[in-house]
Amino acid sequence: MDATPHATPTTSSHAPPDHRHALAFRHVGKRFGRADGTSLEVLRDVSFDVPAGSVVSILGPSGSGKSTLLNMAAGLLTPDEGRVLVLGHETSGTVDWSRLGYMFQDDRLLPWRSALGNVALALEAGSIGSRERRRRAEHELARVGLADFAGAYPHQLSGGMRSRVALARSLVTEPDILLMDEPFSRLDAQTRTTMHHELLRIHRERAMSIVFVTHDVEEAVILADHIVMLSPRPGRVHAETTVTLPHPRLGTPQAQALVADLRAAIAGLSSDWVI
Repeated sequence: MDATPHATPTTSSHAPPDHRHALAFRHVGKRFGRADGTSLEVLRDVSFDVPAGSVVSILGPSGSGKSTLLNMAAGLLTPDEGRVLVLGHETSGTVDWSRLGYMFQDDRLLPWRSALGNVALALEAGSIGSRERRRRAEHELARVGLADFAGAYPHQLSGGMRSRVALARSLVTEPDILLMDEPFSRLDAQTRTTMHHELLRIHRERAMSIVFVTHDVEEAVILADHIVMLSPRPGRVHAETTVTLPHPRLGTPQAQALVADLRAAIAGLSSDWVI
């Protein structure tokens, strides 16, 4: 494992896309306008790759542009500078967006729909028939351990169960890339650990690429093959760390040592990290 400060990117913005990578950010910058006519710079010259089949965690303090990077990868925002490539295609071009899933910080379940109905919702925009939508939704609920709660409504589910439904909804389209924006941040510690195990199990089964945003150092170490550490706003790549520790990592001396190393690396960067 190594943690190396980010240097000036060596990849040319005119280089052809690398199809080995699920996602690629090339010298990305982003600003948002303010009511007074000024602009807020959120990201500056951000470059990193998400290798196909890997779990990459974007680690950074609040306001460093983590969610903005995910939203650009999902095509919800466009960069002001640089390029974002999804499966070798620029987001400004032809991307098959059905190959991406997105799990938000809030579960965003519809209260009038059952767990099954919420999962199937992700398939309703396409041409899949109702019987197939139901079959696939039932399959994903079973995958996350909620086969017996298909008919339950969100108010009847615990926080952890609601997160499982949201995860099943993100997986039901069978994406190649799963974007996750601090999806477990509102769960208690025990439930959060359970969801970490579930996510890693599903990753082994599906071999998809996962981009997991967090500001929790330990969570990044538990989950990721590669950690991209952002500086406070404007977010820049402060360091990148490759994690080669075997799973499970929680509580192991090697993982604790890496957590300590990362905490040392971010000391003084910002006061609002969860360390």
